[in-house]
Amino acid sequence: MNIGNVKLANPYILAPMAGVTDLPFRLLCKEQGAGLLCMEMISAKALQYKNRNTKALLEIEPEEYPVSLQLFGSDPQIISEQAKAIEELPFQILDINMGCPVPKVVKNGEGSALMLDPERVFAIVSRTAKAIRKPVTVKIRKGFDDAHVNAVEIARVAEAAGAAAVAVHGRTREQYYSGKADWDIIRQVKEAVSIPVIGNGDVTAPEKARQMMDETGCDGVMIGRGAQGNPWIFRDLVAYDRTGQAPPGPTPAELKEMMLRHARLQMEYKGGYLGIREMRKHVAWYTRGLPGSAKLRDAINQVDSYEELEALLNEKIR
Repeated sequence: MNIGNVKLANPYILAPMAGVTDLPFRLLCKEQGAGLLCMEMISAKALQYKNRNTKALLEIEPEEYPVSLQLFGSDPQIISEQAKAIEELPFQILDINMGCPVPKVVKNGEGSALMLDPERVFAIVSRTAKAIRKPVTVKIRKGFDDAHVNAVEIARVAEAAGAAAVAVHGRTREQYYSGKADWDIIRQVKEAVSIPVIGNGDVTAPEKARQMMDETGCDGVMIGRGAQGNPWIFRDLVAYDRTGQAPPGPTPAELKEMMLRHARLQMEYKGGYLGIREMRKHVAWYTRGLPGSAKLRDAINQVDSYEELEALLNEKIR
């Protein structure tokens, strides 16, 4: 699969997720075989004002390539100027967020609110695509709400403006992440445009990825919540394509080692205090569904050091 001049090893893509797809988690997903890694979304305005908290979000390691850096905003001039300002950073694709449902983003006319303004979508994509040499993509939703299901229109606008690919989440903004994703809207978008279309929504296993591709004709599959606590999903997707079977899930020892390695990476890149605290949510995801996981989640919130985390996992996972 190609996005502009960027060739992906496979069509399985880690979705951009705020507070999740940081550098440590991306490295783990890459090791498991992800074809493309998407970074946490970054505010174009924060870049413009040189917000100090944004610097950490821009960190990229060569082992990750190819990487998609995602900007969000609503001002075509600011987005295009900031895209140009950071173009020399080592990302390969620039994505523009038009799907975030969070109220504080939407109320500023950003994220999924952009789907209500096709003219602004065209201006943002066209100015950005002209400003930089790297491929520009967009991530959209089915629509803003049931009264505004316009993914096909927005995808066509993005293509006409110079987008190299479009990712479609099969839910409206009003749905957030509830209910069932509408894969038929992904099929409609695929039939409407000639650029690559990436499907997103409810893919939690290799069989579901294959079903989505068969039903929609999409070129790639973007994995979001299905990867939380499960970087192995990319290994499984690649193996399923090759053999028609997914490998067995991780053993308790492999699960424990992945969590501890994740913790070490978090501490390396974010320091001990923040790194261990951010691991709390990841451990909850890694261990969901295991016997005693509710008690483990309670216990993990009291952990303040790597040694405490290791002792807890040794005690609870055998």
